[in-house]
Amino acid sequence: MYSNEQYLLELLVEAGALEPSVPASIRAEIGPTESVIEKIVQEGLLSRDYIAQVAANSSGLEFVDLNAFEVDPGILAQVNGELARRVNFLPIGDDGISLQVAIADPFAMETLDSLPQFLGRDVSFFVAAEDALSRAIDKYYPEKKAATGDDESPIVTLIDEMFNEAHAMRASDIHIEPMEDRVRIRCRVDGRLVEVATHPKKLLGSIVARIKVMSNTMSIAEKRVPQDGRIELNLKNGGHIDLRVSTVPSNHGESVVMRILDKSALALGLPQLGFLSDDEATFDRLVTLPDGVILVTGPTGSGKTTTLYACLNHLNRPDKKIITAEDPVEYELPGINQVMIRTEIGMTFAAALRAMLRQAPNIIMIGEIRDGETAGIAIQAAMTGHLVLSTLHTNDAPSSVARLEDMGVDRFLIASAVRAVMAQRLCRCLCSCKIDGSLTAKQAQMLGIEQDRAVKVPRPGGCEKCRGRGMKGRMGIFEIFEVSDDVRELINSNLSSAQLRKRARELGMRTLREDGIRKVLAGRTSADEVIHVTTGDAS
Repeated sequence: MYSNEQYLLELLVEAGALEPSVPASIRAEIGPTESVIEKIVQEGLLSRDYIAQVAANSSGLEFVDLNAFEVDPGILAQVNGELARRVNFLPIGDDGISLQVAIADPFAMETLDSLPQFLGRDVSFFVAAEDALSRAIDKYYPEKKAATGDDESPIVTLIDEMFNEAHAMRASDIHIEPMEDRVRIRCRVDGRLVEVATHPKKLLGSIVARIKVMSNTMSIAEKRVPQDGRIELNLKNGGHIDLRVSTVPSNHGESVVMRILDKSALALGLPQLGFLSDDEATFDRLVTLPDGVILVTGPTGSGKTTTLYACLNHLNRPDKKIITAEDPVEYELPGINQVMIRTEIGMTFAAALRAMLRQAPNIIMIGEIRDGETAGIAIQAAMTGHLVLSTLHTNDAPSSVARLEDMGVDRFLIASAVRAVMAQRLCRCLCSCKIDGSLTAKQAQMLGIEQDRAVKVPRPGGCEKCRGRGMKGRMGIFEIFEVSDDVRELINSNLSSAQLRKRARELGMRTLREDGIRKVLAGRTSADEVIHVTTGDAS
């Protein structure tokens, strides 16, 4: 219905078509979400054609009766049918200067402003009755045509190919980056950005507008502020992807990043995370404890959330009640109660956690501990018989003690409630095309491996499956800081993070780099990869 119904009602009263008391009288009879104009039509007070003519006259546009003529197929072919259905317009002519289109709402400024840019040419607008427009769109652009790929514009084809390519590459996100003279498309594959295409700068507006239309919730007219949206897409190759879309205005136009939500992560268990057998047994024992806090730490993009989901999959049984607090809920986990954090209405992590405790859960997962209030409630929950899983942003595992202390948690509570902290990073895996090789003297020196003998390790090859890179997929490398009785005494003795880390290593904690070295020697990743992702762990 019309974007400003009250304004249109005033126009109808001014035109003498309605008595001034009629709109208020009808509004009193209907529900708050129902349309007064729709009720006027249903009761036969005015026809849709007459209403459309009044709207056209007030906006300086011409009324068109879509029941009176057939649209030329050549005109229809200029517009993608999916776009016509979503934006609610129909191309009806072409005078050589502009494309003539019919709309039902001449007050929808967003459509009037953005459609010329999206179509890439000037547009002349006509006003049609809403029911006639809907019937015409259904007639000329039936749903089945979109499913078979008919009537696709070059921009639609370009974006569809981009999504299919990203899916085939197993990309985690797509970056559309406006530059001074071109538009660059990059995909992040196994943690590294790869440029996949460039396009003329003039296509930027159409590309961004198409993506916004696909998201359903983003304004194609608003380019001055960041926006967020979500796209669910069935690909032509049979795949299905969900994308979280983010746009940000930059000095050369709107930049778009689309994060591909990989639902295959939902099926991961502990064995798929990349543990070697001894660490897997240790972590399995820790996450099946009846209570306490288990923390996973690392920078953004290190796979912490994936690890938590793998833990939940491992623990999810009919006799356990599991509740999560997430910001946002990206994946739905069967059999688990998931709560979305919405800070704008007061549903913070702390508020959600308090409410969750009243639900009598066995296991609680908190997406991230960000503040002292959340940390304190998590510690108390652990000390009252709950298993609490969460993440922190620290570079190594022992530093989490200082991080919690900075948030206001007393050390004796940390020592009492925390069962273990696991730091992690993601390393690219060697593809099956790996070839024989050995460590160079520099690699051996950086990894701290004795150089008195040649150390044979595979190195990257290159094949079609890995697109010549020699690396395919990623796995974790881990640093497990278990809070044993000895470590509990160290925490209570107020050691600094550096001292605590040193003593933990003396007690047997394996560092990230040391775990990476084991995986290099096992032929699972490369020396350069471990050196790259553990630069801060060189000691």
